Amino acid sequence: MQSKPKFLCPLLVVADMQRARTFYETVLEQKVIIDFGENITFEGDFALHLQSHFGQLIDGKEITAGGNNFEIYFEYDEMEAFNQRLLENSVELVHPMREQPWRQRVVRFYDPDRHIIEVGESMEHLCYRLHIEGKEIAEIEKITMMPGEFVKSALNKLKK
Repeated sequence: MQSKPKFLCPLLVVADMQRARTFYETVLEQKVIIDFGENITFEGDFALHLQSHFGQLIDGKEITAGGNNFEIYFEYDEMEAFNQRLLENSVELVHPMREQPWRQRVVRFYDPDRHIIEVGESMEHLCYRLHIEGKEIAEIEKITMMPGEFVKSALNKLKK
């Protein structure tokens, strides 16, 4: 018996399942692992649910989109290539690719149902990139706010 509820995955409600599925498979290169028709789950455990079906499950309560109050986050270290993919697919950006104050490169954009998606380089890759730029471990710790052991581990992992 579980002592507390177990979190499984976020579920995004979408107006058009095929349009949403194509977006996630094409732009974010996600793979569907379970397909129930009105509900699908991707590797990494996030799901899409068709709005017309989901509305029935919540007793017809109003479903709105585009509140800019929630995002799902992915990591990808080849940010320039990913940014180019967004441009090639005419994806609507929340903002262009930029560096956060801790120097991590990120881009935020909307999926077809106006859910915010963020893609950022991993913190490991950021540490490695800063090292390549000539920063010492102590400076990388200060910039990224990551502990020294994390920085050292990232450098050892990615130097290979």
